[in-house]
Amino acid sequence: MATVRIPTPLRKYTEGKGEVTVSGANIRELLDNLEGSHAGIGERIRDDTGAVRRFVNIFVAGEDIRFQDGLDTPIADSDEVSIIPAIAGGLG
Repeated sequence: MATVRIPTPLRKYTEGKGEVTVSGANIRELLDNLEGSHAGIGERIRDDTGAVRRFVNIFVAGEDIRFQDGLDTPIADSDEVSIIPAIAGGLG
C-alpha cells in the first residue's frame, strides 16, 4: 500500500491523520480506494467528471502526475503520494 500524505484542510475526512495507506495500481484506483475508506474526500480532489480539480496537485515520489500519465500514473507500494492544494493570495 502506498502512503498518501493528506493536507491539513482534508484531514477532517481522515480522522485528523496526516498520512494514510491506500492500495491501487495507479492514481485513479488509489483515489477510488481513498474515497472508499474516507467518504467525502474524493469530491474535494476530483470534479464530477472524475478529473483532478484544477487547484489540486498530486505528486508520486516527488513527481507531478500532470507531467506523467495523469490519473493513470502507476504507483508502487513503496511510493509516497502527496495531495497538495494550490495556494493563492498575496498583495494585489
